Amino acid sequence: MTGASRGNASRRTLGALMALAVLAIDQASKAWILYGLDLPRKGSVPVLPVLNFTMVWNHGVTFGILAGDDARLLLIAVAIAAIAGLSVWLWRTPSLLAALGLGAIIGGAAGNVISRIAYGAVVDFVDVHLGNLHWYVFNLADAAIDGGVAALIIESLFSRDRAGHLPPPAREDKEAP
Repeated sequence: MTGASRGNASRRTLGALMALAVLAIDQASKAWILYGLDLPRKGSVPVLPVLNFTMVWNHGVTFGILAGDDARLLLIAVAIAAIAGLSVWLWRTPSLLAALGLGAIIGGAAGNVISRIAYGAVVDFVDVHLGNLHWYVFNLADAAIDGGVAALIIESLFSRDRAGHLPPPAREDKEAP
């Protein structure tokens, strides 16, 4: 195995491990919220002056867009297709940061798909607020997806321009310099 193929394999492995870690943490947190803390019965529990655990069953996507029983199967199918596409990207990426970001997105998306299949909705519970100003309620899978997207943006902004290493195109005109 060449050095480049070993590097690709280790990036792939780390990306896959990131996906599995995010999935495990997400599912454990949702199980604890539902069955340990019993948040569906309690509704909301203050944790810090700027953080509550508040039970929200999200039947749609971000901000409840596409909420409804008719969209459930569509949302599951779209998420599975996205996971497949992101997995291909993970397999091909030469960047460790991109591999970790993709792994976080894949794990988070898979966690939300599992919730949607198991409960008919995504379990959201993290309620960050400042006084009466509340951000949307989310879960750890959502946070991992956001972090993964941020990693991909950072990687694209600060990575070397791979096309910049190619030789300049041949000149069309044949004039001497």
